[in-house]
Amino acid sequence: MKAAVAAGHPATVDAGIEILEEGGSAADAAVAATLASCVAETVMTGLLGGAHAIHYEATSGRVRNLDCFVAVPGLGAERREPELVQLDVPFGAELIHYAVGPASCAVPGLPAGLEALWRGHGQLPWPRLVEPAVRLARDGVDFPAAHAACLAMLAPVMTMNEGARIYSPRGELLAAGDKLEQPGLTDALEALALDTSAVYGGSIGESLLALSAERGGLLTRTDLDAYEPRWSEPVEVGYRAARLVTRGGLSGLPETVPRLPRLRGLGDTERVLALVDVFANDRDSRGDTTNVAVVDDEGNACVVTSSLGLGSGDFLPGLDLHLNSMLGEADLLRGPLEPGTRMLSMMAPTLVLDRDGIGLAAGAAGGTRLRTALLGVIAGILDEGLPASVAVERPRFHPAAELVNAEPGVDEAALAALEAGGRTVRRWPAPHHYFGGVSVVSRSGAAGDPRRSGAASTIRRRR
Repeated sequence: MKAAVAAGHPATVDAGIEILEEGGSAADAAVAATLASCVAETVMTGLLGGAHAIHYEATSGRVRNLDCFVAVPGLGAERREPELVQLDVPFGAELIHYAVGPASCAVPGLPAGLEALWRGHGQLPWPRLVEPAVRLARDGVDFPAAHAACLAMLAPVMTMNEGARIYSPRGELLAAGDKLEQPGLTDALEALALDTSAVYGGSIGESLLALSAERGGLLTRTDLDAYEPRWSEPVEVGYRAARLVTRGGLSGLPETVPRLPRLRGLGDTERVLALVDVFANDRDSRGDTTNVAVVDDEGNACVVTSSLGLGSGDFLPGLDLHLNSMLGEADLLRGPLEPGTRMLSMMAPTLVLDRDGIGLAAGAAGGTRLRTALLGVIAGILDEGLPASVAVERPRFHPAAELVNAEPGVDEAALAALEAGGRTVRRWPAPHHYFGGVSVVSRSGAAGDPRRSGAASTIRRRR
C-alpha cells in the first residue's frame, strides 16, 4: 500500500503529507493533520473537543485504541444541573433541537490524546508537528463549499458571542471560496508547541477555566488535572478473510459487521434492499465531526476521529478556540453523568488487517449515520472490489426506523420497493453531509469524502 493521508480538508491532508515526506511516522502525520483540522475544519472539530484513535504498528503487529474523548466535568465542585441554551436549527428538511452554551462544555480530551499518540509512536519533535497548523492559523485557510453549507445551517451557534467575528466578519456569513481567518489560533498553537500540556496546566487551561467560571460552565481545575487519555485493546471481528479491528461503544460496528450480506455480484437494487435492514436504526442524531486516516511507508497506520459536538457558541477570548458542547448532545447522554467519567461516543476509527499487514484504514463522521457510511464504504472496497474513491462517492442511503433517507442516485427500484413495503422514503435533492464523511486509505487507493470537502493524497517524495 502506498503511504497516504485522507481527511476532511485539502489543507489537513497537506499537513499530514508534509510530515510523512519528512520521515514522520503514521502517528506523527495523524497528529499534525488533526492539529491542522483544528484550524481548517473548525465547523467540524476543534482543539477543545474529544477524539478516538486507533494505531497499528507494523513491526509488532500490535493494534491499540486510544480513548481521548471528553469527560464529564464537575470534579471537586458541588453538583448542579447545567443551564443550557436551547436552539432550533434547520437541518435539511427538519428543524433540529440543540442544547449549547458554556455549561454544555465537557473536559477536552483531544490535546492529551495527540500528545499520547506522539509519545507512543512519534518520531519527529513535537513542535515540528504543530508547525503546519500554526502556518494555517497565521495565513488563513480556504473555506470550501461543504463547510460553507454547514455553516449556513449552524450559523445561530457559530456566530454566537465571539464567533461572529470569525464566521461573519463583514456582517455576512463566510461563503465558499472565502478565507477563514482565526488569528488567535496562532497564539494558542504556539503555546501548545512549547508546552504539550498547555490546554490542561498552562495558559490555555487558565483561560478555559476563567471563561467557564464567568459564564456558568462546569469545568474545574480538578477536571483538567485529572484528565488522562486511555490506551486499550480493540474489538476484532472477521470480515472477508480479514480482521476488522475497531472500538465498541455506541457505533454498533462490531455487532453489525457479522450481519453484513455478501454484496459481490449483486445488482444495485439487491444491494440496497440487502443493506437497509442491517443498517436500520431507531435513533437519529446530527453531529459535526471529522476524521484523519494515515498509512506510512513502513506499513504503520493511524486513524483519528475528532469532534466538538456542535460547539457551545463560546470562544476563548483572544485565542479563537471554540468550546465543545458534548453535554448538550442528547444521543450521548445515556444514564447519569458522573464527574470524571468518559462520555459515550459513536466514533469508530477502524483498520482491516490481513496476512500482508494493513489493508485498509478508515474512519467517519456523521453521528448515527457513521456506521452506515463507514461500513458501506468498507464493504464496497473489500467485498465489491471498488476503488476507494468510487466507494466513498457512491450515493448513500440511511434508514432511521421506518424512514429511509436517500441521496440522488440511490437505486430508484429499491426505493420504490421500500415504499411498497410500508417505509417512507425521503429523497434528498443533493448529496449532503448528513450522510457522513468517510476518510479511507486502502490498497485500492485513498479518498476523502466530497460531502465534507474531503481530500486524499499519497506521498510524492521523501526529503
